[in-house]
Amino acid sequence: MTLHQIQVHPEFVEGCFGCKLGTLQLSPGDAAANKAMPQKKWDAELNAYSAARKEGIQPAGTSLRAVQDARTKSDKAGKAFDANTGGFKE
Repeated sequence: MTLHQIQVHPEFVEGCFGCKLGTLQLSPGDAAANKAMPQKKWDAELNAYSAARKEGIQPAGTSLRAVQDARTKSDKAGKAFDANTGGFKE
């Protein structure tokens, strides 16, 4: 039983704003979602980025997609890709 029902009237009254509020269910939505990346995935992405940097490749970011994209471009050109310049290193 809601506080409104205790203080004003115990039964639901159609058209009563307080009664309507008592029926609402609040959801935290995205605030409750686990937005953090799992540690294992985080480590894998950073390890892939680090390995690419050791080979002279400069990916556009640390995400696995960016690293794989830079590796693919480097493999096709036969030179290390540099996302900062959009070209290849000599």
